[in-house]
Amino acid sequence: MSVYSSASDQSSSYSSPGPQDYQVVTASMMSNPRNLTATNKALLLRSLRSHSINTLPELRRIERIFAALNAPDTKQPMEDAWVYYVNYHNLLNELRGLTRQYPFSSECLDDAKRRVNGGTSQGNFCWQVLMKIKELNLIPHHARLLATKPAMWGGRAPSSTEIEKLATACTTEWTRALGTLLRHWDANGH
Repeated sequence: MSVYSSASDQSSSYSSPGPQDYQVVTASMMSNPRNLTATNKALLLRSLRSHSINTLPELRRIERIFAALNAPDTKQPMEDAWVYYVNYHNLLNELRGLTRQYPFSSECLDDAKRRVNGGTSQGNFCWQVLMKIKELNLIPHHARLLATKPAMWGGRAPSSTEIEKLATACTTEWTRALGTLLRHWDANGH
């Protein structure tokens, strides 16, 4: 018997559920969302609820389709999907995928999330968080905080020149990543 197997005959609660089927947004869905079949709509809703669609471009495609449908039963699942995307590190992972030289600050993202949640968030939580970072100019502040940490310098206190250089490099890369993600929306969050 393996050390990882259970002594009981009951199935393990840690077993993999197996591959998950979900409907990817197709070109025909995007070209005419009002012709979305009930089956495809149900598949998209199930995909949102199971979090099997978890990238910003895919979530935005579904959001556009549901906006065109203007169906009340799609609002809450879409909002829940955005909250999950932001709170369970998918947004941070996408930001860090765009900031390989200077990984995006989780503290900056957490700061923006707290500021959005302080004002009873409704709608697209991801867009609200990204806009909060932009509007409050949080990136330079957090880049400077990061640059002053001795851990960034092998335990030693950095010089003011080193702090400025690292803060500038982080600010540049993080701002570019923020802009890349915000391009998925227009100025009004649509």
